[in-house]
Amino acid sequence: MTKPYADREVWFLTGSQTLYGEETLRQVAEQSQQVARALDESPDVPVRIVWKPVLKDPEAIRRAMIDASSDDRVLGVITWMHTFSPSKMWIAGLNQLRKPLLHLHTQANIALPWDTIDFDFMNLNQAAHGDREHGYIQSRMGIARTTVVGHVSNPAVTSRVGTWVRGAAGWAATHELRLVRFGDNMRYVAVTEGDKTEAEIRFGVSVNTWGVNELAEAVDSAQGPQVDALVAEYEDLYDVVPELRRGGERHESLRYVAQQEIALEGFLTDRGATAFTTTFEDLGALRQLPGLAVQRLMAKGYGFGPEGDWKTAVLVRAAKVMGQGLPGGASIMEDYTYDMTPGQELVLGAHMLEVCPSLTTSRPSVEIHPLGIGGKEDPVRMVFSTDPGPGVVVALSDMRDRFRLTANVVDVVPPAAELPHLPVARAVWKPRPDFATSAESWLTAGAAHHTVLTTQVGVAAFEIFSEIARTELLVIDESTTRSSFRDQVRWNNTYYRMAQGL
Repeated sequence: MTKPYADREVWFLTGSQTLYGEETLRQVAEQSQQVARALDESPDVPVRIVWKPVLKDPEAIRRAMIDASSDDRVLGVITWMHTFSPSKMWIAGLNQLRKPLLHLHTQANIALPWDTIDFDFMNLNQAAHGDREHGYIQSRMGIARTTVVGHVSNPAVTSRVGTWVRGAAGWAATHELRLVRFGDNMRYVAVTEGDKTEAEIRFGVSVNTWGVNELAEAVDSAQGPQVDALVAEYEDLYDVVPELRRGGERHESLRYVAQQEIALEGFLTDRGATAFTTTFEDLGALRQLPGLAVQRLMAKGYGFGPEGDWKTAVLVRAAKVMGQGLPGGASIMEDYTYDMTPGQELVLGAHMLEVCPSLTTSRPSVEIHPLGIGGKEDPVRMVFSTDPGPGVVVALSDMRDRFRLTANVVDVVPPAAELPHLPVARAVWKPRPDFATSAESWLTAGAAHHTVLTTQVGVAAFEIFSEIARTELLVIDESTTRSSFRDQVRWNNTYYRMAQGL
């Protein structure tokens, strides 16, 4: 799978006008190139920042926005009004823009040269009011954007710009996403259902279904040296239990997993897909519910949702792209059970087989155990505990008239004790602000039980993603109270239903 930021770029657009003369415009160009270069060289920003010539008239602005919107390499545009750029010049261009927008409110200098400042300096450095003009027209036109304020030498500024780039990359990923569903969703389950047509309108994702026996045929066809090499890789990378190793009594089960991985990746690659779902209720001729194969494909960047949950598969893929290159990982997750010891409450998250090993720096074990559902052979899976640290769990729900993202900031912690009889990968966390407030708010939101857990990006990236998508986001964090959250849900219900009718 290609790197999500390879060959991608963000365009840096500087606003001015012809009023100031060639000498001032030359300085504007030089200084704006310096700002763009500082962003491009910042380790916080994961893509190239490409400076474009200073925009001085409506047609140049319109053409820049059209070109950015039509170039698949461009994740978004950054605008900065170095001088005063009358905002009516930007109307046609902003109407044409179809990419995410960041408004950078900055200036070339950090401190004012108090002892030498004159009106030539004031004419050149007008962002303080030039950007206010720009903010006005964006607000009047209802343009979705992110605004970042500060000098580019400030790490807080480059960090926010980098987060915006990652949110924009998540948006691009969903618009490029083809998702393969093997079978339908789990019978009678409500929250994994959803409007796939509306999802394509809102997020750009194409969700379609293939018969699971098409996959089973591909699994049966995967044989020979490729399987041998993959099995050897498993034994090299993981602590494979003796019964699954070469010469072990259940080694054939490990070979079948290798066949599944080869077939799954080939099936997805042939269809240009970067996310998929399975369901234990529809396995057709497959001998095992895919476990280890799914875990490894997620580690390569694929999105995944169990039991036909395509919405969670979309979220996992978006989180993978947004977090690429950062420490930590992202995975399908599920709040499975609780430790309700007063004052020490914990959530034990897991799933049947499929938690992604990107969540750990430890060496997972590869084991085989009964599943108890699905009626197939015992499946092979990786077993590990997620590394401690900050994280966020995010769910995507279809609320009938809109999609809703719900995010809970959490602190992943080590398990309170050994788990010798729990043969699945898992994560243990303390939700913020506390267990009761978190759980009550989650239930009030109607948020799904399947989530993505990411330890790479925080809530800010999902805030940017939701702003770009014009999609509701509810956040549960250290500042949440039960009453304030209930009120926010009520207000949002009113706002989004009114907005849908306009």
